[in-house]
Amino acid sequence: MAAAAEMAAREEPGAGSGSGSEPGSGSEPGAEPGAGSEPGSGSGSEPGSGSGSEPGSGSGAEPGAGAGPGAGAGPARPERPELSFEEEEVQHEEELLRNPFSVRCWLRYIQARHKGPRHRLNLLYERALRELPGSYKLWYQYLRQRRHQVKGRCPTDPAFEEANAVHERALVFMHKMPRIWLDYCQFLVDQGRVTRTRRTFDRALRALPITQHHRVWPLYLQFVRRHPLPETAVRVYRRFLKLSPESAEEYVGYLVAAGRWDEAARRLAQLVNDERFVSKEGKSNYQLWQELCELLSQHPEAVRSLDAGAIIRGGLTRFTDQRGRLWGALADCYIRSGHFEKARDVYEEAVQTVMTVRDFTQVFDSYAQFEESVIAARMETGTARDGDEEEVELELRLARFEALMSRRPLLLNSVLLRQNPHNVHEWHKRVQLYEGRPEQIIKTYTEAVRTVDPLQATGRPHGLWVAFARFYEDNGQLDDARTILTKATRVRFRHVEDLAAIWCEFGEMELRHHNYEEALRILRKATALPARRAEYFDSSEPVQNRLYKSLKVWAMLADLEESLGTFQSTKAVYDRILDLRIATPQIVINYGLFLEEHGYFEESFKAYERGIALFRWPNVADVWHTYLSKFVARYGGRKLERARDLFEQALDGCPPAYAKTIFLLYAGLEERWGLARHAMGVYERATRAVLPHQRHEMFNIYIKRAAELYGVTHTRPIYQKAIEELGDDAARELCLRFADMECKLGEVDRARAIYTYCSQICDPRITATFWQTWKDFEIRHGNEDTIREMLRIKRSVQATYNTQVNFMASQMLKVYSNATGTVSDLAPGQSGLDDMKLLEQRAEQMAAEAQRDVPKAKVLFVRAEGRGRRWPPCPSRGTPRRSTWGTRTSPSPTRCSWSKQVPASVFGGLKDD
Repeated sequence: MAAAAEMAAREEPGAGSGSGSEPGSGSEPGAEPGAGSEPGSGSGSEPGSGSGSEPGSGSGAEPGAGAGPGAGAGPARPERPELSFEEEEVQHEEELLRNPFSVRCWLRYIQARHKGPRHRLNLLYERALRELPGSYKLWYQYLRQRRHQVKGRCPTDPAFEEANAVHERALVFMHKMPRIWLDYCQFLVDQGRVTRTRRTFDRALRALPITQHHRVWPLYLQFVRRHPLPETAVRVYRRFLKLSPESAEEYVGYLVAAGRWDEAARRLAQLVNDERFVSKEGKSNYQLWQELCELLSQHPEAVRSLDAGAIIRGGLTRFTDQRGRLWGALADCYIRSGHFEKARDVYEEAVQTVMTVRDFTQVFDSYAQFEESVIAARMETGTARDGDEEEVELELRLARFEALMSRRPLLLNSVLLRQNPHNVHEWHKRVQLYEGRPEQIIKTYTEAVRTVDPLQATGRPHGLWVAFARFYEDNGQLDDARTILTKATRVRFRHVEDLAAIWCEFGEMELRHHNYEEALRILRKATALPARRAEYFDSSEPVQNRLYKSLKVWAMLADLEESLGTFQSTKAVYDRILDLRIATPQIVINYGLFLEEHGYFEESFKAYERGIALFRWPNVADVWHTYLSKFVARYGGRKLERARDLFEQALDGCPPAYAKTIFLLYAGLEERWGLARHAMGVYERATRAVLPHQRHEMFNIYIKRAAELYGVTHTRPIYQKAIEELGDDAARELCLRFADMECKLGEVDRARAIYTYCSQICDPRITATFWQTWKDFEIRHGNEDTIREMLRIKRSVQATYNTQVNFMASQMLKVYSNATGTVSDLAPGQSGLDDMKLLEQRAEQMAAEAQRDVPKAKVLFVRAEGRGRRWPPCPSRGTPRRSTWGTRTSPSPTRCSWSKQVPASVFGGLKDD
């Protein structure tokens, strides 16, 4: 029992002291550590102290204070419950006797008694800290345990003071540990002790090194923001900004929330002026400036240390893209200060100086809203007190507001012109806005022609001069209009067309007032050769030196000369146009028609030839058509060779797109006044020279004209050539016509040969009309053998088109997909097979059938003639499109290996040739 007695003695370190005071007796609860005794001293009031406050304590002396275990003096006293140990605790105590300075042993012991009574756990912590007062781990767990023990209690509970005292004792040793300070400060904040908390924060900042201050300040700032103590918070923030000046925005935000507008404005102004400041919130300098302007405009009475007007006007020159908002802020500042006239002056200045439509819209809307609010306030005050002065004032306000709204289009136009003073369209719109106000219109036109630089103008700058002159003309001031146009002719425009438009307008104005001679004089002056000639597109020369090559002025002069001048003057103008090489095909045609009207046919032809020399294809097409048609109409067949030379010259280098018309004119000339043989040659050349899609039409014309000139028999080689050269569709149509012609001529064999040839390009599934036509032909002119042969050829052609398996498969799928059944219906009883396999089997069957249908001998045709018939040559089986048909005059000597006599009654009443 000696070990138990020794442990009991160590468990109660203060036995026999007889003191019942708190730690550090004789001092206040919040006294600094060191006023009392260290942890573990005998003056504590913890369980086991000599105060006798715990159950079972009958005196101030502990058992064993004066005698050891087993003392026989006096009766035995009952043992105290807190000094009774379990077997596991005895093991920990023995281990502590061996290693009293081992933190690990104490922590294991504490962990073992963690779920025990609080006072015993606290006592154990105190014992441990008496032995190891510099252990951060023990102090941290002990403080956390004490805070947890008072959690949920009333802040006035004495246990909070005890916990605070423990924190103070801990800081004696742990004053360099920021975690202890932070937990203690947060503990005091939760208690609501403002002054003590503030002083503790200050002590923490003094005790900790500056490198650890960033951990304390967030909690400190959060604490001062929680309480309505703006002066204290301001002083704390000022101290904080010395350490972290980049957090000035947070300070400004607090000042705004606390209503300290003047301080907030001064701080914001410092941030805006500091070019090195970088916002932690990612705000730009303009955003800070905007916040400052809003602060100044919304609280002008509270901000006394700054000049709001000067600051906002400085922003107008610095932030040009946000002038609308800044002007509104400046006006709002005066409105809130009660200076309404100054606000109105600001708005007027703003609408006269803004450069963008967006800024103008912002300023004008604010201006209109301000006027409406003033009128509403006047109306409210007017209902309270009636009087003539109030009514006059109200009428004045209403008239001012109406004038403002009516000025909006004009003000907006001014904004657009300030953006681009060379915008001709906006100047015209400005004139329209002044409609009915002649003085303003003249002033606007004068300002426009002075402001607009033709080299930088957007639009046609000559339109301003023309509109200005027309305004004077409409008002009967013709001399002033002439003066305006005369000045316009001396302006250095960018393009020659602008100056030409001025001269043409000058001439048209004189024509409108019937001054014909003056109009001619003006245009002759415009087309006069300058002292220094220049090329039309030489931009380095002024437009006045290049005007003599303007076709617009020359064309108008030519029209006036035709109407008002003489033949010689008009001819001179046209010749001058051709000499300058500025004529167009229409000018050439007009010149030729003009000469023709006056009977100068050869001169007109010379004019056409001069025009042809100026242009190339396709521009010269109209000139050639007019020239050829006029020449043929004039001379007909009298100058046939010259006409042929002209046509050959026109066709030399003629594109296929324009050849058809010339060939038809040429062929018409030969048919009417030349030789038919030459006409046929022209048609034959035309079929090769025209575009591919025009060849069919040209062959039709060729066939028609050949039939009319030489008879239908002469069309056979033409048909044959057309069928060989044209596409399948056109060839199919010509074959039917060719066969029909032969049938009408009684040449049944020829017709049948044509049908046979054409069958090779006729798919029975697509061209059913052809096969029906052939069938009708055989019914009328053939017999059983010819019809059977026709059907055999049909099957052969169909098999030829069906040899491509993919094509056939796609067609069969298309057909059977539209039916109610499926592909498997093609082969009943084989539903298990794949559909594609069925299609392939069907294709193989059809190919085999086609192979069986191929005849072993060549095909023979029966001629619908009388006695002495000769068999036509057997058609070749290679390339049917290039085969030739036998004729009655030169039959082939080769006979087919088999033949069959046909009864004469089959041929009906056909006679022999």
